[in-house]
Amino acid sequence: MTESFSELSLAPSLAKAVAKMGYETMTPIQAQAIPVVLQGRDVMGAAQTGTGKTAAFSLPLLQRLLRHENASASPARHPVRALVLLPTRELASQVADQITQYAEFTNLRCTVVFGGMDIKPQIAELRKGVEVLVATPGRLLDHIEGKSAVLNQVEYVVLDEADRMLDIGFLPDLQRILSHLPKKRTTLLFSATFSTDIKRLANSYLQDPVTIEVARSNATAATVEQRFYSASGEDKRLALLALIKQHDVKQAFVFVNSKLGCARLARNLERDGLRTAAMHGDKSQDERLKALAAFKAGEVDLLVCTDVAARGLDIKDVPVVFNIDLPYNAEDYVHRIGRTGRAGASGLAISLVSSSDGRFLGDIEKLIKIKAEVEAIEMPVASGRAPRDDRRPREDRGQQDRPRREERIDKRDDDRMANRAESRDPKARYQPVRQTKSDPLFDKPYEPSLPPETTPAWEAAPSAKPRGISANIKSRRKVAALFKSTV
Repeated sequence: MTESFSELSLAPSLAKAVAKMGYETMTPIQAQAIPVVLQGRDVMGAAQTGTGKTAAFSLPLLQRLLRHENASASPARHPVRALVLLPTRELASQVADQITQYAEFTNLRCTVVFGGMDIKPQIAELRKGVEVLVATPGRLLDHIEGKSAVLNQVEYVVLDEADRMLDIGFLPDLQRILSHLPKKRTTLLFSATFSTDIKRLANSYLQDPVTIEVARSNATAATVEQRFYSASGEDKRLALLALIKQHDVKQAFVFVNSKLGCARLARNLERDGLRTAAMHGDKSQDERLKALAAFKAGEVDLLVCTDVAARGLDIKDVPVVFNIDLPYNAEDYVHRIGRTGRAGASGLAISLVSSSDGRFLGDIEKLIKIKAEVEAIEMPVASGRAPRDDRRPREDRGQQDRPRREERIDKRDDDRMANRAESRDPKARYQPVRQTKSDPLFDKPYEPSLPPETTPAWEAAPSAKPRGISANIKSRRKVAALFKSTV
């Protein structure tokens, strides 16, 4: 079996790019998959995360596309020849970057399309013509319906992280996309795990595939040390701080289950003085890419994230992965801890287990066939807070603080406060103080300004009624009025 890239019959342009990236020895999945793909066979490949699946399909794919290489500026000379589908935006962006590096010294074009970004620049890029299109299923369907992506000349289809695409409900989208492709094509399916649904998908769309499985299904890397500690609630954050200090962690992934919990934990860790970034589904694509770039550049110590970052992200030399929450799906645990110990390096995976996590821990033990030993951790006392055993109930704190509040009351109210304290009725404390002084002006009864016998002149009764009017008819009351002159 070929073990070195130099032994492969790669084109000089591809071999030059591989050498520039520093690749010398192939991983097991690369050594077995590349020769098979070069023969044009369908492949169903399984390997644990971090073993180089991207190079295993992209290098032979580019090698076979070199016959279509041309320097023409016409978009018609650069139709989509290869389609790579991935479940998340981060994975799509990462795979497109790697393929672009492999094709650096060729005239083959590669671009990526995914949701969460403005579609207009993607349409403009597709209209220029590309040979390799990397996409997420949802956004690709938008381009297909908008006629900006034409797939009638596709020769190669790659379904990467296929199990994840099925988990998040992309099967109907995959079926619609594959229906737009030519029947005669080469299909490559790569996944970190094989399940019954994956095998059913392979039987539907792959023709006589070669199965390549270089690791036990759902196995974790032997280079990753796994440890479990008991902690729950708010103590998990304190335990995380203690473990970071204990292991002298410089950079780490911190996984939680919910988007709200991710944002809250990132804020709290930032207040604790740690350089932290949050990455979850409610973040915009631009925010997620910036957080990932800052983590890769070493500008961020802790990347607090949900399972959106659990698969495929290739960040080298990340020493530790923390699981603040055990994942609901045991397979996600395998992918989470796969963010460390990559490319043969050693790594550490630490999980915090609460009393309600028994079922999740049992599923993990059953899946990866280990016996987890949950250790106790000594919790530090939070700065500025009393130990938990010494905290007083709220009512006790109020009774002890009341004399201090009374000392600040003005001296002129001392007698009044003393009288209230003597009263046994608790409502007496809130009774208003009665006024002892009075003003004669306000005590004096109301007196009209005019004598009672005085009446307005316009209401005075006439001395005699006009002639011809009955005495039983009362005259109308006269009312004073103001009239505005129109002159």
